Amino acid sequence: MIPVSTFQGKRVGLFGLGGSGLTTAHALLEGGAEVIADDDNPDRRESAKQAGVPVGALRDTDWSALAALVLAPGVPLTHPEPHWSVRLAQANGVETIGDIELFCRERAARCPDSTLIAITGTNGKSTTTALIGHVLGTADRDPQVGGNIGRAVLDLAPPAPGSTYVIECSSYQIDLAPGLNPSIGLLLNITPDHLDRHGTMENYAAIKERLVAASDMAVVGVDDGHCASVADRLERRGHKVVRISAEMPLSKGVQFDPPHLSELTDGARTIVADLSDVGSLRGRHNGQNAAAAFVACRAAGLSVAQIVAGLKSFPGLAHRMEEIGKIRHVLFVNDSKATNAEAAERALLSFDRIYWLAGGRMKDGGITTLVPYAERIAGAYLFGEAKETFRKTLDGYCPTAVFDGMDAALAAAHADASGDPAREAVVLLSPACASFDQFTSFEARGDAFRKAFAELAESQSNGSGPL
Repeated sequence: MIPVSTFQGKRVGLFGLGGSGLTTAHALLEGGAEVIADDDNPDRRESAKQAGVPVGALRDTDWSALAALVLAPGVPLTHPEPHWSVRLAQANGVETIGDIELFCRERAARCPDSTLIAITGTNGKSTTTALIGHVLGTADRDPQVGGNIGRAVLDLAPPAPGSTYVIECSSYQIDLAPGLNPSIGLLLNITPDHLDRHGTMENYAAIKERLVAASDMAVVGVDDGHCASVADRLERRGHKVVRISAEMPLSKGVQFDPPHLSELTDGARTIVADLSDVGSLRGRHNGQNAAAAFVACRAAGLSVAQIVAGLKSFPGLAHRMEEIGKIRHVLFVNDSKATNAEAAERALLSFDRIYWLAGGRMKDGGITTLVPYAERIAGAYLFGEAKETFRKTLDGYCPTAVFDGMDAALAAAHADASGDPAREAVVLLSPACASFDQFTSFEARGDAFRKAFAELAESQSNGSGPL
């Protein structure tokens, strides 16, 4: 844990007592702050009390005595309207910040020379964060990996000489971190998402841009217009920018041209890696992730050979294009983390013969943008709240069937894929939906997919299932 010494002897309000909120409360307490913690959920308040966190009523607190309000990233800062705790902080001139900001202040106070690699983007940031952490780890750099993935940032080891942090940052976290200043900042892509929390696409894109604008070196994926504009703006200001791409030719930067990863300098191309045998990095989107990781790890001091070895041994990220096994020629892929159409598009582009499991709680726009990929879809097996809407969208483009739950959809998809003459057929869970109609999280949905596959594989090995 990182004790937050920068608030030692000061009174701090904290709102939001989920996992990262509890970690933040303990980090503040360990650093010597006086904490008044609150949550709208009585169960969370009680759990926090049991964990030794001082819980109080922030509505009744003397706000003039507070040095800051530390807000959990899941609590609305601006849209659809500021949370009541934020309104009270604003009315009393109290700054509102989050755990990433606390980390940045501790880093500045303890060891500003420690390396901070911060990653954001609408899609791919978790895979890229895990990939960078893996590559650094295989090179014996002992990176501290966390933030919006895995461990809360304040649960990592304190900054010290030689420390390297690899931190995934959501737009919510960036919005609460005015002092975020990465050594290496990565912006992968920007597509519409979380607009209910940021109001407009312009606001959302501007928040994402902050991360690279404040970095010593900016690594920007330029395959979408928003990010290409960011790269141009930063370069005009004299900022150090490295462009990456998986879609368009570059004259300078790092490019993925399947299956090769190449460095380009003034138009000269040097192939640095062949990713054709790396199943965990299938698809152009993962090629972009690999390009981002390559640039970040080179900037962190690794050799090309060290980076390539790390890329080739990457096991993949749970629930993100996760190859969980095969039954004969049928590959099962868990992409439960694809909670919107843009993320599912990346999965659909990665395989040629797909038996697609999709559905859940639909997001704005549905899956109309995925219709052009119907030629890859041998069948769509739809479940959850969105199943009928998805069926209507896909009607006439590919075979569809609807099911009450995911397990039944998987069984039907496997039965059909087993008879497919293709060399490899893929049963792909890439829901393009939130999970909250039938599951508590995308992780729970992915775990259920894994369990259903394991049971199916066992029945096949015992000869009790359909061939």
